[in-house]
Amino acid sequence: MATKAWIARNKRKAATVKKYATLRAELKAKGDYEGLCKLPKNASPVRVVNRCRLSGRRRGYIRKYGVSRLTFRELALNGLIPGVTKASW
Repeated sequence: MATKAWIARNKRKAATVKKYATLRAELKAKGDYEGLCKLPKNASPVRVVNRCRLSGRRRGYIRKYGVSRLTFRELALNGLIPGVTKASW
């Protein structure tokens, strides 16, 4: 599991992105790249990392379900994800 600090840092980044989204869109539309440079680094949406909702893991993230591959496997085997079954042939 990811440390609480990493998860909190990612939440702060997401909040900063949301705060500056409209201003960022206006500056991009105008082509004012100097103004964009003056915004905080964390105002860029690229800096927000996809993290597992349950464990906080950033690698092996499955977008459709919002969890990491390990958490997905546990949930699927326990039958907690509807429509997902273990493959067998």
